[in-house]
Amino acid sequence: MEVREGYKNTEVGVIPEEWEVNSLSKILKIRHGKSQYQVETVLGVYPILGTGGVIGYANEYLYNRPSVLIGRKGTINVPRYIDTPFWTIDTLFYSEISNDADPKYIYYLFQTIDWYQYNEASGVPSLNSKTIENIVIPIPQLSEQKYITEALSDVDNLISSINKLINKKKNIKQGAMQELLTGKKRLEGYSGEWEERSIWEVFDIYAGGDLNKNIFSSTKNSEYRYEVYSNALERRGIYGFSSRSKYPPNSITVTARGSIGYAIYRRNPFDAIGRLLVLIPKGNINCYFISEYINNRITFAIESTGVPQLTAPQISKYIIKFPLTKEEQDSIATILKDMDAEIEALEQKLNKYKAIKQGMMQELLTGRIRLV
Repeated sequence: MEVREGYKNTEVGVIPEEWEVNSLSKILKIRHGKSQYQVETVLGVYPILGTGGVIGYANEYLYNRPSVLIGRKGTINVPRYIDTPFWTIDTLFYSEISNDADPKYIYYLFQTIDWYQYNEASGVPSLNSKTIENIVIPIPQLSEQKYITEALSDVDNLISSINKLINKKKNIKQGAMQELLTGKKRLEGYSGEWEERSIWEVFDIYAGGDLNKNIFSSTKNSEYRYEVYSNALERRGIYGFSSRSKYPPNSITVTARGSIGYAIYRRNPFDAIGRLLVLIPKGNINCYFISEYINNRITFAIESTGVPQLTAPQISKYIIKFPLTKEEQDSIATILKDMDAEIEALEQKLNKYKAIKQGMMQELLTGRIRLV
């Protein structure tokens, strides 16, 4: 394979001529955290870190230089960077990084590694310190590492600011729902008592059934254009697509197995499978308003042992409270929808910048694009 000028072929691929290929052991040492029983959790200032995050604070620290952390057992694929004094317990490795490497650069490099390929256990995923140190990497000079780190840190800061804004908007919406979905705060022009009804009085309730494979496709096209929803929470429950719809638009689905009681407004015709519950309104009611009410005002009791389940007879007994007029329901729903649209736009922006960061890491950490 022809290699362009200024680059060379190595065991880790084509890299710039000035870059070296070394094992991680040349620039860092992987260290074990202490047993959790050796760490005295007090009202200290130094975080005690495990694979799940901060588990307490101590008056003393284990290490006080910038370090990259990686799980020894359990969560082994989430590297972290810390530049303040800290403790780690024995399920979390920390690293002592030499002066020839920029710790933040190592952090970004760790993000590009598939850690599960180094898993050494058949049960709970586990990493070995020597295995980590023996990983071979391409490494530029320290000055170029810093340029790369600066570029990636700028994107990280942007991602962090968008994340904070999303959380702020979600908190604002949560506060609005506490007021608007309870009638504590009324919109201008509306008054009067709200109505309390059981779900079965307002909705016909159905449960999804078996998947009809004869009219099903995993991809959407002109023939298979109707969404098929399941009890999953990912992707708003989309399981696939059907050539026929079983349920009408302006309905609600409610998860009924595992994570029970999560309601989603369905604007378009659809099909449902498994134990997913479908609520079809008997009259003129704003289903988006009711879906938000269910998610924020109803706590479903788990009435069986084993995997949590919610049945049509069980959900039918729960009480919902809503304005007597459809116009007030619509007005509240519009406010909440606008908030949702704003949050969704920010989440799309967040995903865009996360994708940009991934592309930058692939180019910068391999030397395909140079900043010097």
